[in-house]
Amino acid sequence: MVFLIDHLTVKKTRTTITDIADQLGISPATVSRSLHDHPAISKKTKKAVVRLARKLNYQPNQLALNLLQKKTNTIGVIVPEITSYFFSSIINGIQDLVNPLEVNMIIGQSNESYKEEKKIIQSFMSINVDGFLISPSSKTRRFDHLNAIRESNIPLVIFDRDCEGIEADKVFVDEYNGAFQAVEHLIKSGCKRIAHIAGPNTLSTSRHRQMAYEDALTKHGIKIHADYIVNCKGFAPKHGISPTRHLLALDKRPDAIFAINDGVAIGAMFVIKEAGIKIPQDISIIGFDDDPHSCYFKPSLSTVWQPTYELGMLSARLLMKRINSKASDPKFRVETLFPELIVRGSSL
Repeated sequence: MVFLIDHLTVKKTRTTITDIADQLGISPATVSRSLHDHPAISKKTKKAVVRLARKLNYQPNQLALNLLQKKTNTIGVIVPEITSYFFSSIINGIQDLVNPLEVNMIIGQSNESYKEEKKIIQSFMSINVDGFLISPSSKTRRFDHLNAIRESNIPLVIFDRDCEGIEADKVFVDEYNGAFQAVEHLIKSGCKRIAHIAGPNTLSTSRHRQMAYEDALTKHGIKIHADYIVNCKGFAPKHGISPTRHLLALDKRPDAIFAINDGVAIGAMFVIKEAGIKIPQDISIIGFDDDPHSCYFKPSLSTVWQPTYELGMLSARLLMKRINSKASDPKFRVETLFPELIVRGSSL
């Protein structure tokens, strides 16, 4: 179906500088200077321009202003997903930092896909965002798209997950410290056969937590059994089901499970309860992230709290400092925040 519109009936709804200039009999340049309080324009003319601009509900063309200033007052935020408490809390921290600065942010969700992450970066670069905040996907093993940002002299801050070899400001949580606290708590509570449902080994966060798990066992003289380390494919409760069933089927099933995050730990709890095994009497469980829902399960889930909101704010603060800096600082900052073990009913 084709719609034909008579151009004579189309009403222009947006007032321009030219409209104001025509009604006042002055040049568009004079209108522009009046609106920007230029000293060369008389007070009488400025007053007339401002009065008419208000009457006609004139709104400046922000895009045109941005092009003139070579600044869009917009940052691009890219995360693996936005539905989890972890990343939504980080985004809240970013937003609360940039909002008072009148800086907008656009959010891209990579869905743990390298290709999607690269596509989003290209899209954001095409609209000239002032800077990037990026938590890379679990499938990101090449960093050509991140190097493209650096080569374009666009400020970049990498947070939560590291991209080793990329020079940029970075903000992390001490994953190793948090995981070590969790496993050592299980050991001190009497657990000897401690399993680990690990995340994808492509992620720095997964590697740090597994390293801490192994180091905690070694410190306390507990042998590391490969059968007790199982990788999951994602971070939702469904991703904890298959690894837990595998662990329960072992000849010597574990008496504790340290899961990569709360979502996977919740999936593990479901399987254990379904098998008629008691938590924590038979198997203790600890997660990671301190999802708000974790304390409402029965038993409530022991976990490792991460300062996600603060991580978001600090990442945004570093980015804005880069954007507003007139001189390029060759030294990049790496900031580390510290987690805290929260013991609840799922561990003794």
